[in-house]
Amino acid sequence: MTPELVDAVTRWVQLLDAPEDIRPLAGRIESEILYRLLRGPLGPVPRQWSPADTATTRVREVARWICAHYTEPLSIDAIAVAAHMSPASLHRHFKAATGMSPLKYQKSLRLQEARRRLVAGDATAAQIAQAVGYVSATQFNR
Repeated sequence: MTPELVDAVTRWVQLLDAPEDIRPLAGRIESEILYRLLRGPLGPVPRQWSPADTATTRVREVARWICAHYTEPLSIDAIAVAAHMSPASLHRHFKAATGMSPLKYQKSLRLQEARRRLVAGDATAAQIAQAVGYVSATQFNR
């Protein structure tokens, strides 16, 4: 165990001597212990204990799929079925993880790629709009 981990565990055990401090401090110290375990040399061991099929894992897979297919039309219903989530649940979990909806995430990826291509200067705005998945240049310009 690292000295930092020993220190955190020691502070956690010492809370038994001050019961009034347990409620406000125990959770923070437990979070620190977990953080130190995951960052330490044995970090891969507790990571193996985490469940593989969680909402976060499914959102990560959806985000990867959107990154790989950002030029294609996005159907929230189809993605939700593939993620084994309802559309509302997918939207809620996706927004919690990324700060934006799946459609806004796709739009952001499209605009980043369009910006990169515009800076490269090897195509017109209309060609770039079509290449990144916009149906029309007008839609892209908006």
